[in-house]
Order: sequence, then C-alpha cells, then structure tokens
Amino acid sequence: MTLLAVGINYNTAPVAIRERLAFPAEILESSLTTLWNQREVQGAAILSTCNRTEFYCQTDNNSPDTLINWIAENKKIDVAEFSTYLYSHTDSQSIRHMFRVACGLDSMVLGEPQILGQMKTAYQAAYEAGTLGKHLGKLFQHTFSAAKKVRTDTAIGSSPVSVAFAAVQLSQQIFDSLSEQTALLIGAGETIELTARHLYQNNIGRIIIANRTYDKAHALASQFDGYAIALSELPSHLAEADIVVSSTASQLPILGKGSVESAIKKRKHKPMFMVDLAVPRDIEPEVEQLSDVYLYTVDDLQHTIDQNMDSRREAAKQAEEIIDTQVEHFLSWMRSQGAQSVIKDYRQQAELTRDEALAKALKQLNNGQTSEDVLNRLAYTLTNKLIHTPSTQIREAGANDRHDLVAAAREIFKLKGTP
Repeated sequence: MTLLAVGINYNTAPVAIRERLAFPAEILESSLTTLWNQREVQGAAILSTCNRTEFYCQTDNNSPDTLINWIAENKKIDVAEFSTYLYSHTDSQSIRHMFRVACGLDSMVLGEPQILGQMKTAYQAAYEAGTLGKHLGKLFQHTFSAAKKVRTDTAIGSSPVSVAFAAVQLSQQIFDSLSEQTALLIGAGETIELTARHLYQNNIGRIIIANRTYDKAHALASQFDGYAIALSELPSHLAEADIVVSSTASQLPILGKGSVESAIKKRKHKPMFMVDLAVPRDIEPEVEQLSDVYLYTVDDLQHTIDQNMDSRREAAKQAEEIIDTQVEHFLSWMRSQGAQSVIKDYRQQAELTRDEALAKALKQLNNGQTSEDVLNRLAYTLTNKLIHTPSTQIREAGANDRHDLVAAAREIFKLKGTP
C-alpha cells in the first residue's frame, strides 16, 4: 500500500494549465468516484483551488502513472501537455507534503489560513463520496491535528502580510477600541473589500463605502452592515470618519489638503487616521502636514509587512520541526497497522482456548465435582494451553541459534531475569 500525492501549483504551472486541471465543486463527486474505481486505487481525495490542484490517493504501488492517465482522460488533455508541470510524492513525503500544505507553508502567502479550510472541504467531499479509505481518512485527520498544533504553538498566522490587514492592525494601535470608530472606505475593489472584512471582524463601529459607481458601493456595504455614498458626497461625510482607507484606480487625487483640513475643523481637531493604498495616490501628500492627521501610504505599510513576513519565516522554521514530529507519529501509526492482524489472530486463538477450557470446567461442575477442584484444574489447564505454543517456538528458536527471536520473546512478554 502506498500513499501518493500528485499535483500542480502556482510555482510549477501557469494559470493556463491550472485552470484546465481544476475540479469545481459541481463535478467533484463524480470525478472522485471514477478515480476511486480505478483498479489500483483504494482511496482518493482531490484538492482544487485557484493556486493548486492536488490528488491524494491510497494505491497498490508507488507509480503515479495510473493517476496521470486518469487525469488526462478525465480532462481530455494529452499527458504531454501537463505532465512536466506535475510533482509527485509517496508515503512519508506525501504525508509531509499534506501537512505543509495544510499549515500554509506551501502557499503563495506564507502561513495563510484559507488553505486549511479548503483541505477540510476536500476531505468532506471525499468522505461524502465514499472514496477516502482507512489510511487516507486517518491521514486527513492527522493533517488537521498537525495544522492546529502549528497554529497554536507558532506565530505563523499572527502577523498580517496584506496591506489591508496591516492598515487595520495599525488603526488598532492608534484607537483604543474600533467599536467606537467610523471607517470611510473609498473604492470598491478587492483591497477595499478585504479592508472592510478585517474591520468588520474587529467590530468596527460604522462603515461607509464611497465609490464612483454607487451600485458597487452599495453591494459591498450591504455585506458589512454599512452604507454607501457616491464620490461626490465625500465632502459632506469626511468629517464623520475616524479612519479613512482609499484604494481606487483614479489618476488624480480624490482627497486634497483643503477638504481634509475642513473636515478636521468640523471634527474639532479630533484625530483622523488615513491610509492611502492607491498608486497613483488618492490623497494629496500635503495632507500629512496637517495636525491631527496620521497619513500612511502603501510604502509605509510595506515596512510592517516585511517585518511580519520575517516573523512568519521564523515561525515557519518552528512549524517544520513540529511537522517532522507529526510525520513520525503518523508513520508509527501506519507501522502499527501491520501488527493489528497478528494481535487479532492471537486474541482469537486465546479466546478459543479459554472457551474450550471453560466448557470443560462447566461440564465437570455439572458432573458433581467440587468447585475448588474444577477451578484448580481450569487454572492449570488454561495456563498450560496458553504457554504451550510460545514455549515450543522459543525452545526451537534456541535450538536453531535464533537468539534474536529469544530476545524478542523476552521483550514481548516483559520477562525479567538473566537472558
């Protein structure tokens, strides 16, 4: 039995290849079923994200050929078109790879947490399709435990590495409580959406979203219990904002020194925290000259992000050590499975011996023999029957100079005394 991991990711394959090998949710169950039905496959799961597609299988051999041919057939793509982009791992390296992926150590953004949720989705899909198998199912469970331990014992995910998250983190350093603050977000793109999400998760008091297209602003604001305004309404709402984050594609500044100065006067010089994430800049640089305004640009935040990336890299070293230990734990579990059948057979043999001796003892009691005599004979008979075969085998091992078996017997039975 082999644990096999085969896949492509953002490092090995361009998006043109990744999108051809993607497995969206609507075809995942049927794809898992056809993969599991391959003759050499006893377990299968598929992880498919925008950055990677990976196949985790329990197979009869360590060759990925069956899987690669299945991919080609399933996706109607020639093997030569994608095989050079593939990576393949077996057994301990497969285990390590899955652990690293789940911990975010193999992600485009080091330590990002979303991949763990995506792996749990892959596990759930395979579970519902009935394609996991014993060993692969256990591996997924151990993977989740390893990822949890890494998250708990290291700082791999504690330091923000996006400008949106860094902006929110900085605002938390300036204001005692975001729940009492109003945030004005200018734009409606991905960065502003991410900023809104982080603010919302950190219990911001109010969110106002301004955009050139009001409908886009409204659609975004409605996700975070905020309200939308058009850009033309900025002057009348700017004074309400304790936090201003701007990220648009405008070629000219949206907020000038004069409009911000007017807002500060209306606020009676209550401090305003402003972050300009746009290039070209949305906020005139001269705004920084105003008292009670704390203006940061994307370059200012980059220093924080670089520091946080250093922190994550250091945490990643700790994570790798944890993964080394967790891989060995899982390998130990796999090795123990080889002994399970021996333990089962030995127990069945002992139970059969017990039942035969007990039946004989009950018959003797029914025939009128005293309970003391029957119990003594039962104990004697049961002891002799249980030790007969091991004793014979140990004696033969000694006669044949199999000292390794004699030593193993002493260890297995925990015998004391001089070997």
